[in-house]
Amino acid sequence: MDLSKIRIIAVSGRIASGSTTLAKQLAQQLGWRHIEGGEIFWEAVREKMQLSPKDTDLRPDEEDVLFDRQLKKILEEDKNLVLETKLAGFNAQGVNGIYKILVICEDDHGNDQTQIRIDRLVNREGISVDKAKEEILEREKNDIHKWQRLYASNDPKWTYLDKKYYDLVINTFQHNKTEALGVVTKALGISKTA
Repeated sequence: MDLSKIRIIAVSGRIASGSTTLAKQLAQQLGWRHIEGGEIFWEAVREKMQLSPKDTDLRPDEEDVLFDRQLKKILEEDKNLVLETKLAGFNAQGVNGIYKILVICEDDHGNDQTQIRIDRLVNREGISVDKAKEEILEREKNDIHKWQRLYASNDPKWTYLDKKYYDLVINTFQHNKTEALGVVTKALGISKTA
């Protein structure tokens, strides 16, 4: 399916926010490819260095820079793609033809629902609660600190989750996966059966 003026839909979100589910559903709905950037790029680095997923801070900065170069190339050249990475929306700033979606899981006061995301990760991955907490809490902290250093001159307030980087924000605390997909398809002006 072709969307007027949109080549790529970039989906970003915290771990277990629902970004992967939404990206896969959206790609299927549109008949587009789905790429999960972290799965493709970081897994090779993690295996090579024998790192745990939470060890973002131990990954050499040059690997992040290389990943971002590859991501920018995809964002600038590809089409009919749903691209899912935490930094996809941030990296897509100023690139034409990209529709940027942020997936959050927050209550009405804007508080991240970490426990819900931990539960989702436990259920999805079949891991212990402690392992899920480590994955979400430690990995996210390491990611943010690294990216603040690399992309924001160590600004402690910077985050890729800033809503100003996105065209649409979906809250999976308020919407189940079917409703979330409906919000996106409505925003894009397409029918669910298209």
